[in-house]
Amino acid sequence: MGVMAEARHILVPTEKDCLSLKQQIEAGAKFEDMARKHSKCPSSAQGGALGKFSQGQMVPEFDKVVFSAEVNKVHGPVKTQFGYHLIEITKRG
Repeated sequence: MGVMAEARHILVPTEKDCLSLKQQIEAGAKFEDMARKHSKCPSSAQGGALGKFSQGQMVPEFDKVVFSAEVNKVHGPVKTQFGYHLIEITKRG
C-alpha cells in the first residue's frame, strides 16, 4: 500500500494570512487552536487533523510536502487550488 502519513493543516484564502498564522505558531500559538479559529477546511473542527492517508490521495502540491518534508515542523505557505495551506506532518512511514 505504500507509505502512509498523518498530517494536519490550516487552509486560508491568502498567502498573507498563511504567513501571519505561521508566525503566530512559531511564536508559541498552538497549531490546533489556530486551525480551529482560522482554517476554512472542515478539518478545522479536529484542529486541522486529516487522519491517515497514503501517497497520491491529496492534491499534488500538498502530497509533495507531506511525503518529503521534515516531520513535526510547520511547512508552508503551500498553494493549491483550494487556497494556501500550513501543513504539519505528524507521522510518516
